Amino acid sequence: MENKAKLRPLYLAKILYEQTDEEHFLTTAQLMQILEQQYGIQSHRQTIKTDIELLKQFGLEIEEVKSTQNRYNLFARPFDIPELKLLIDAVCSSKFITASKSKELVDKLSTLAGEHARVMLKRNVSCEGRVKSGNERIYLIVDAINEAINTNKKISFQYFQYDVRKQHKLRRNGEPYTITPLHLVWNGDYYYMVGVYDYKQRIGSFRVDRIAKRPDILTEDGTPPPEEFHINEYINTTFRMFNSDRAEVELICDNDVMDSIIDRFGEDVATYANDATSFRAIVNIAVNNVFYSWVFGFGGKVKIKAPQNVKEAYLGMIRAAASDLED
Repeated sequence: MENKAKLRPLYLAKILYEQTDEEHFLTTAQLMQILEQQYGIQSHRQTIKTDIELLKQFGLEIEEVKSTQNRYNLFARPFDIPELKLLIDAVCSSKFITASKSKELVDKLSTLAGEHARVMLKRNVSCEGRVKSGNERIYLIVDAINEAINTNKKISFQYFQYDVRKQHKLRRNGEPYTITPLHLVWNGDYYYMVGVYDYKQRIGSFRVDRIAKRPDILTEDGTPPPEEFHINEYINTTFRMFNSDRAEVELICDNDVMDSIIDRFGEDVATYANDATSFRAIVNIAVNNVFYSWVFGFGGKVKIKAPQNVKEAYLGMIRAAASDLED
């Protein structure tokens, strides 16, 4: 009986957390009834009032509405409803989180709102019908990468791609990659690990959901990145995080695409006047077909001026695509 009396304030806090919010209250009589029915704890009006004061001193923001039947609610929580909606929608939209894990996370996030708002949250978001990763090991993989980053250790892992039968096929015939992970990056709906190749001493990126299983954390200390490496610049100038050689490219852009250039490369992108209707942009980017398709998407409003080999490669891709249409 003595232990139950000591636990009473904790159960009272639990009841207020789960069953009240800014718009929903519980009276003293209701609190006494719940304590007895659910937890077998007897109480009276004065002990409820005393416990409430104790919880308020502890730091819980409990509102008391005085009347013939006092009412109480827990009106402040770590996350507001709009914040929880944003978090839940982000979880549901994330392709690197599996559908089952998304549902599990949504259920956990919803409990932070209390039972009344929880129903509203579930009605406002849905994980159904969205393309999701099938890699259920994603949490273990991310956990290992974070541990290696925090302890500056190398990791070893296998990486896969899909074959024509939609089966996992290990790259490099299953030979593990050895990487010093530097950052985890959420980019273009996917989660990537950015790190230093062990044998090439250069920066590369890997889709986290394409890592076959939890990486092995090695005992070797990590390889430092090149001095010129900056993660924000790397993200802004690597299209969809595809690994490829980088080059300084000069673009001629119509004035009305400045917003898009800044969205892609950031406000610090080097730009210069070209003529009355266009400007030049100098960017150091990863040159690949994804970059070329981004340029093509502007319908001529963005043109590659230099270097010549990048310009010729872009023209070659367009000619090849046009030739395929003629066949």
